[in-house]
Amino acid sequence: MSKRDELIAKYAADLKDKCGVKADMDLLTKVTIGCGPSIYNKDAATVSGSDQSELDTVKNNFLIKKLGLKNSADLDKAIDSVMDTYGRSNKNKYRAVVYYLLTKHFKKESVYK
Repeated sequence: MSKRDELIAKYAADLKDKCGVKADMDLLTKVTIGCGPSIYNKDAATVSGSDQSELDTVKNNFLIKKLGLKNSADLDKAIDSVMDTYGRSNKNKYRAVVYYLLTKHFKKESVYK
């Protein structure tokens, strides 16, 4: 099993155990690949739910640039909702899991087809 496959399995377990979501493994794999090499960097692989600049990066680089959404209050609400779903007290919020949940939230799976 490759390192990426191990990480994808870990992300799927996080989705199930911490978010109560059964992962669409095909989509999760594509979202993980889309994160690029950041998944191998301990700091870049996670999202800090309490750091506004980190949340702004998720909004600007993922929601607006990658998913093609328009900047609006809905984006902030969605990020907030995902942070609640993942668990605010959970220290390790994996970027791929956050991106997966946001992709599902906005029904933008087609971006990864």
